[in-house]
Amino acid sequence: MGLHSGVPVSIRLRPAPVSTGIVFVRTDLDNFAIPASWRNVARVSYATSLMRQGVLISTTEHLLSVFYSMGIDNVIVEIDNLEVPIIDGSGQPFVEMIQESGIRHYRRKRRYFRIRRPLTVEDHGKRISIVPDETFRLTCDVSFDHPLVGRQKLDLEVTPETYAAHIAPARTFGFEHELDKMRDMGLIRGASLENAVCFARDGVLNPGGLRFPDECCRHKALDLIGDLALLGRPLIGHVIAERAGHAMHVALVSRIMADPTLYEILTCDQLTGRYAAVTA
Repeated sequence: MGLHSGVPVSIRLRPAPVSTGIVFVRTDLDNFAIPASWRNVARVSYATSLMRQGVLISTTEHLLSVFYSMGIDNVIVEIDNLEVPIIDGSGQPFVEMIQESGIRHYRRKRRYFRIRRPLTVEDHGKRISIVPDETFRLTCDVSFDHPLVGRQKLDLEVTPETYAAHIAPARTFGFEHELDKMRDMGLIRGASLENAVCFARDGVLNPGGLRFPDECCRHKALDLIGDLALLGRPLIGHVIAERAGHAMHVALVSRIMADPTLYEILTCDQLTGRYAAVTA
């Protein structure tokens, strides 16, 4: 089911030839293709949606986050409705299905964006920056006025292993006092305690509670990675997000792509140090 649309939806992931990238195919609309690219971003309010020639794919960030972090560069996502299914609100089910299916490796060398100089995007006390590094690293800082959330911070080098253990299980979340407003906006029509964490005024409504004490921050990191996937290549750099959301994530991606002096494109054998050994 789609989180915001509430519509039933099925997807199938198929291997794609080298250099295809990540492509959504609307099987209900004559197999219309929408590449997962920053050029096709349509909306970034409460979710990241892609659009090409008026055809929409909504809430792409969880699945893209999994692809990016697991090193999936080429895949066809067959989908029969307008929104990627929310499943349990996290990336974990996608991780498990991909691990079970297996990953096909190609001979062509993987290419990376390595950040050469710092860049910062700011707006109304929110900020997202990227600085040079020898790995892909995230620092995510969030703050919510709730006794079980407050200020949370996560700093992590993202590898397939760290992602699967520390980020993928974190679920999308919301606050009980905001639900009516969001429904009036046409959102969360498919939301339930089975696919989202809901915070009441002084507790969590979900029977099982939280998966991590800082699950909110971890899920924000999951979303951030999904939006960075719109770059189209894996990133070598340190991203620092302070109370940032989808709009700022996509603004950072657009700023990077608008200035080729910010990055260089390298193959895995051109990378140095420990990261090269991990990814080669």
